[in-house]
Amino acid sequence: MIISTITEAIGSTPLYRFDNQHYSMPKGSAIYAKLEYLNPGGSIKDRLGSYLIKEGLAQGKINEKTTIIEPTAGNTGIGIALAALTHQLRTIFVVPEKFSLEKQQLMKALGAKIIHSPSEKGIVGAISKSKKLAEEISNSYLPLQFENKDNPAAYYYTLGPEIFHEIKEDIHSFVAGIGSGGTFAGTSTFLKEKYPDIRIIGVEPEGSVLNGGDPAPHEIEGIGVEFIPPFLSPLSINQIETISDGEGFNYTRQLAREQGLLVGSSSGAAFAAALREIRRLPPGQRVVTIFPDAADRYLSKNIYL
Repeated sequence: MIISTITEAIGSTPLYRFDNQHYSMPKGSAIYAKLEYLNPGGSIKDRLGSYLIKEGLAQGKINEKTTIIEPTAGNTGIGIALAALTHQLRTIFVVPEKFSLEKQQLMKALGAKIIHSPSEKGIVGAISKSKKLAEEISNSYLPLQFENKDNPAAYYYTLGPEIFHEIKEDIHSFVAGIGSGGTFAGTSTFLKEKYPDIRIIGVEPEGSVLNGGDPAPHEIEGIGVEFIPPFLSPLSINQIETISDGEGFNYTRQLAREQGLLVGSSSGAAFAAALREIRRLPPGQRVVTIFPDAADRYLSKNIYL
């Protein structure tokens, strides 16, 4: 494939098949993991960044002088920066101080300006600071992934159809982490239309609120919320699986050492939840999950040692 812009390389990522030769699971069953970390910016959020910029331009919210402002843990910022630089757009990202240094360095490498918000205020604090910046900077655009309907749409129109066309067999369960809720909502909505009986399983770290707990610190990045994302309200979710940092990190290391899959800790958490799901289903079932981002942005966290 010959391309002339980096955004043309986004999508069409491979599916990795696990069966009982890899891990203990019922006979004839398989887990399919969409390797989204192989996108050019290293994460699933490349899809979102490209879609947000495309729609912002189409809707007249962005012109050649617009500054893009967004609160992010990092991957959405990298995805937006990739798309923005193809249009020579300025980007500013508000990042809670606790998130990985590598992601911040990658955003800077793509020309973005980073502004920190206090770790203790989490993503809510970053959202608040971003809104204030958008009021202060003229001709700025705040896509705000946590509220923007283009977030789930980015995955409904890209990731969902890819999974459907690649597997070509019934899918019995979809298991994915929940952060902003866009990937989870868009993909699960598409798959539910194709497979009405599919089970929809969300994944969160300990310290998230989807299972009714109080928000608390956790080390798994990219998933986990301090509030219920608005995209989840219309969904029929069968179950929320809560994964500890230790379990998520353990599977992240296993995936690297045993399969050569250099993924981040949200992938380890998703795989842990997918294994739970496949083991409670009858033999011969197929579970799809997502490996959202790459290991290189978490090396300073010492997960892989």
